[in-house]
Amino acid sequence: MPGALTAQPEARPALARALAAAPALTAPAAAAAEPDLTGTVADALDADGVAVHRPALGTLVATVPADDDARREARAAVDAVDDEAVRLRSAVKAHDGFFTTFFISPYSRYIARWCARRGLTPNQVTTASLLTALIAAGCAATGERGGYVAAGVLLLVSFVLDCTDGQLARYALKYSTMGAWLDATFDRAKEYAFYAGLALGAARNGDDVWTLALAAMVLMTCRHVVDFSFNESNVEDTAAPGSTARTSLALSSRLDSVGWTVWARRMIILPIGERWAMIAVLTAATTPRIVFWALIAGCAFAACYTTAGRLLRSVKRRGARSDRAAAALAALADSGPLALLAGRITRRLPVPAPAAALLGAALVLAVAATAPVGGWAAVAAAGGYALLSGRAVARPLKGPLDWFVPPLLRAAEYGTVLVLAARSDVPQAVPAAFGLVAAVAYHHYDTVYRIRGGTGAPPAWLVRLTGGHEGRTLLVTVLAALLVDRGDDFTLALTALAGALALVVLVESIRFWVSSGAPAVHDEGETA
Repeated sequence: MPGALTAQPEARPALARALAAAPALTAPAAAAAEPDLTGTVADALDADGVAVHRPALGTLVATVPADDDARREARAAVDAVDDEAVRLRSAVKAHDGFFTTFFISPYSRYIARWCARRGLTPNQVTTASLLTALIAAGCAATGERGGYVAAGVLLLVSFVLDCTDGQLARYALKYSTMGAWLDATFDRAKEYAFYAGLALGAARNGDDVWTLALAAMVLMTCRHVVDFSFNESNVEDTAAPGSTARTSLALSSRLDSVGWTVWARRMIILPIGERWAMIAVLTAATTPRIVFWALIAGCAFAACYTTAGRLLRSVKRRGARSDRAAAALAALADSGPLALLAGRITRRLPVPAPAAALLGAALVLAVAATAPVGGWAAVAAAGGYALLSGRAVARPLKGPLDWFVPPLLRAAEYGTVLVLAARSDVPQAVPAAFGLVAAVAYHHYDTVYRIRGGTGAPPAWLVRLTGGHEGRTLLVTVLAALLVDRGDDFTLALTALAGALALVVLVESIRFWVSSGAPAVHDEGETA
């Protein structure tokens, strides 16, 4: 494929070998004999196991002319291209959901062009999207039908702006590290703030749906970590000939060629466009309780559908994962001092990592759900969970199913907080738990964005200071045992813990993204 060829630092040795093996780039005779030198180099990189990105040219023209006639033909073909039409088409993501593709992108790309011509930046549009969503959450919090209708409309406006900021970045080629971080982070903040607004609005009408709001957030976050873990564990396999990931991609391409199946498969996983549209319509037309039950049911089905397919593909996997994939999974696990110590103690136990994580999660969740709240059984179960989760991360996560360890650990931590708060019968305990899970989830999403940007995991001191997933789980069970019988003290403790964690992770995250000089990787959002 003709065109420029660049490589990340880790791929540059392979690029040097491929260039050395290719014909001399400056020799006219070589150019005449081999008009596709870039394609030759790309094929050599493929053979060396390096993932090569081959963008579709579409109506663009790229060629290496070998003589004057070919040069004139190439120039005429280039001049015939409508650059503005190409820029507008390129501003829209190639693989978006049904709702975004047919109900948002046909006009949001023109909003992006309007913003570009007036000097607006993607970050400004991102901020406008956040503010609009927060106003929508405030309207939902009124608990009135007019407020719910306004909230639904404003949530859709916020989503239009959310699509526009990325399209503006692609249209104007204004990518930035800060922009990628803001876009990804604000998406989660907007959605979870809207959940809180719905719960506040329902409470004004005497309907307590905070438990449903927290359950929806837990489900959504666990679903996302399944996506992140699977993708990170297989990111280097797409270049390997005959790999399971490459075979899966080929199968997906064949299914997409059938026509309607591409949209069915994108809609069934309830990506952000379909999800926000459903939330907006149901908010305007029904009640918060119906919104949350529909959201939980839809996301649970989508999670089961995608996870089952990934588990089946992983079972067929051959060979161990790379050191990079194992390091990414270890970072996503977010193991603290207790788990690392337990890992050294239990390292020789013949228990596979996913089985250890599953047993630990089942233990702590089962006890939290059945034992009397305020007793010490949950504390003992959390101690057992720390031991088992330590065994899960005691060795590099290179097995076929080891990518499932981080989602199981997320479900254990978030689920324990949810169950203990919901069963405590302490006023405002669940809203406080909502804030705690939101603070911890921010830390976990931030870890994902750092890995995606190629900067690695958060610093070890931050993981130690925040206790790791097992330390926080144990602490919440201890707080429940000590304070549930004292009513508001349990709520105050959860609120203080949420505030302290939010302060630490936010300050460190902002410092990192402002000063790190991380690569300007534009986040494309959820997979559609």
